[in-house]
Amino acid sequence: MEQKTETISVVVPAYNCAPYLTDTLQSVLAQTVQPLEILVIDDHSDQETQAILETFSHQESKIHVYRNEENRGVAYSRNRGVSLAKGDWIAFLDSDDQWAPEKLEKQLAMLKSKNGVFGFTGSAFMDESGQRYSGIFEVPETVSQTELLRQNVISCSSVMIRRELMVRYPMKSDDIHEDFDAWLRILSEVPAAYGLNAPLLIYRLSPNSKSGNKLKSFRMNYKTYRSVGLSPWKATANMYWYTKNGLKKYKNIKK
Repeated sequence: MEQKTETISVVVPAYNCAPYLTDTLQSVLAQTVQPLEILVIDDHSDQETQAILETFSHQESKIHVYRNEENRGVAYSRNRGVSLAKGDWIAFLDSDDQWAPEKLEKQLAMLKSKNGVFGFTGSAFMDESGQRYSGIFEVPETVSQTELLRQNVISCSSVMIRRELMVRYPMKSDDIHEDFDAWLRILSEVPAAYGLNAPLLIYRLSPNSKSGNKLKSFRMNYKTYRSVGLSPWKATANMYWYTKNGLKKYKNIKK
């Protein structure tokens, strides 16, 4: 019997991202293994962003654009994309990030070889204008819930995960690290997520992002620990490791 070809749905939340959106979508269309569909959830963006999305959706049949009636945030938008997806796998990509051309192909092959259901990759970095930094963020072969509590090594835009897992574990509100919260809850069921230690994600560093604002990120991380059920004492203990490991994360990333 011929083995079924597994399909991938790419979910892209988009909000006022016109300067980056074309490059982001083109990096998906350039994949050596093409997704079944690209679901762009327009979170009530400005007209410039809408115009780009309208052009792409008319030119590329696999790009489907869904507009939120009001601005609902990235967690809601990703969840909406998952609910609309038809693929076996979900691959998340933020609207200012990009993928290397072989990202989906290599990651899918790795997950199938390990019979895995949850994967992530390493990252390269660029600035707001698209200029690349030297240095990469390397990731381990596997990460458990206990290990992830000490450092979030899973970049959302690098994730490929079985759709049914994201249906069962939707992302929560944007006042926490909504993706980190989801990964921790998923890893209460799944023994480990599998890392592919190659810079297949090109992550855009922005001082205005949640991760770029260190104090805001620190506070949100504590709230994430509490959201997944850690006591105040355990949350505080893990914050020590979060801070220590977080300082190492970008130390080799230079212009």
